[in-house]
Order: sequence, then structure tokens, then C-alpha cells
Amino acid sequence: MIVTVTPNPALDVTYRLDALTVDATNRVAEVSCRAGGKGVNVARLLHGLSGGSVGPVAGGVEVVAVGLAGGAAGTALLADLDEAGLAYAFVPCAAETRRTVAVVDSGAATVTMLNEPGPVVTPAEWKALCRRLEGLLPEATVVVLSGSLPPGLPPDAYAALVRQAERHGVPAVLDADGGALLAALSAGPEVVKPNISELGRAMTARNGTSGPTGSANSPDPAGGAAWMRREGARAVVVSDGPRGLYADTPDGRWRAVPPEVRGGNPTGAGDAAVAALALGLAAGWDWPRTLVQAAALSAAAVRHPLAGQIDQAAYLDHVGRVRLERARSESEDSQCR
Repeated sequence: MIVTVTPNPALDVTYRLDALTVDATNRVAEVSCRAGGKGVNVARLLHGLSGGSVGPVAGGVEVVAVGLAGGAAGTALLADLDEAGLAYAFVPCAAETRRTVAVVDSGAATVTMLNEPGPVVTPAEWKALCRRLEGLLPEATVVVLSGSLPPGLPPDAYAALVRQAERHGVPAVLDADGGALLAALSAGPEVVKPNISELGRAMTARNGTSGPTGSANSPDPAGGAAWMRREGARAVVVSDGPRGLYADTPDGRWRAVPPEVRGGNPTGAGDAAVAALALGLAAGWDWPRTLVQAAALSAAAVRHPLAGQIDQAAYLDHVGRVRLERARSESEDSQCR
């Protein structure tokens, strides 16, 4: 069983427009509203793969989504999970679940995000979330920790959850940003999955500089991944948009580059990669297979209009065309400069 933990889930509203014009009235062509947040998206994708005929899962995978939900938005979020048939074990909170708005400009192939900070979580609610996870860990094979931390949670919340999972021998996949990411590295998560921007921010915050090469927005993934491993992560997989994935693992370093993807909605691409990483750990795949699946699922997620789902035809096309190659180490890169 894979357990996804989303401390700051959201009721996701997606507006699709033919073209977005700033400082003007925009007519929305299509709108959707559904349960979201990174871990919820991962759980939805895993649930969809289990129920479908296309994908890397043989025999299906059990997944349970854990999080906090409150207020009218929280009620709507849980109702959507029920409608989707997705198993969950959410903890109630007194404050209102946040909403996020994604504005998809179909003409320019861009997405503008408006993310609320989330509810203020009380210490009692945080303890209840930890207890809920504790009850699931004896049956879990992998735990996924994803997304931002809502106000009220300690900055080392993810570090505490990584250690909690480790006490049960359950590997943790971490997809976080900022201080929550930095604080969790020393706890030794099995896999950390930053995107290139998150990597740059982490390196800047830790070192006061942008790292070995590049800027804070375009860091060197080899140097950044190696640094995160020195800080405690057992493996690091950096997602870099259409440039694919860079992985630094105990078994070697790789790049996995999907075929070119034109257009689409990239907001769920990272969550699809995390889903593949969790699947790989649960199924005992080697790193090359895991990375090929992560790159293919990520690219197929871009082709679907909503996060948490993939374009199945795109997945079938991409999975056989992912380019996997060995990557040089940080020291080898330095010698080549």
C-alpha cells in the first residue's frame, strides 16, 4: 500500500481560456473544480493507473490519501474523492481548506497559478494527522510526502514524518520546497524530488549562493543533487521540464529525457514523476526502469488538461521513446570545465 500525505490539500479550480489578457475581462471557455494538492494528485494518478488498462502497474496498487480538510471547501474536496472512488483517511481541521486557481492559456501554452496559503493548523490537529499516519504505516510499503506546509505546522514537520515512517521501515518520497525541504534532508528520505526551481531556491537558502554553477533559477542539477545527498537524502531526482529528469542515486547517475512535448498543462507533471518513483520503490524496480516510467508519465501528464491524470495515448507513445543515458558525476563535470 502506498500512502500519500498532503498536509495542505486544496480545492483546485482550473480555468481554461483561449487567450489570457492581463488588465481585461477574460471569458472562460471551460472550468473544473476538484480535490487537489500534490499528494492528492499523486494518489489520484496511482488510483487511475490501477483501474486502467494502460500504464506500468501490473495487478494494481492500493493507495490511501491522508491530509487535513476543513470548512465548505474541505467538504467539497472529500466529496470529490468519494466520487472518484479514491480511498482516503483525512483528519478534520477547524479552519477552511484552501483553494487554488490555475488559469490555463491555451493559445500561449502557459499556466498562471494563484495559491492560497492554507488554513492555520493547531498543534492538536497536527498530532491527529501524525496518529492517522501511524495507524496506516504497518501496512504501507511507501509513503509520499508532498506539497507545502500550512500555517501552524512546525518547519520540520516533514522531517518528523520521514522519521516516523523510518521507524516502521517504510521509505519516504519527499516533494517539498523551501524550509520544509531543507529541514527534512537530515532525516534521510529515500528519494527527494525537487524541480529545478525548488533546487535553486534550496541551494540559495542553504549556501547564500546559487551553487556550483548557474543562477538561483537555473542551478546545476548535478551539483545540487550531490549536495542534497550529502545532506542526507539517499537519492535525488531533479525534474527540469522538457529537459527531463536528472537522478543521483546510490546505483549511479542518469538523465531521462522524454520525447518533445508541445503545449499542455505542466502543473501535474511533477506529481506524475513522484507517482512513478513511489511505484518503483513499492515494486522493487531498478533505477533505469523507474526513471523511464517517471519521464513517460510526467510527459503524458502534461498532455492531460487536469493534474492527477495522464493522456494514455501519449504515455504509450512516450514510454518507448524516453532517452536514458548515464550522467557524469559532479567531480567529472568539474574536470570538464
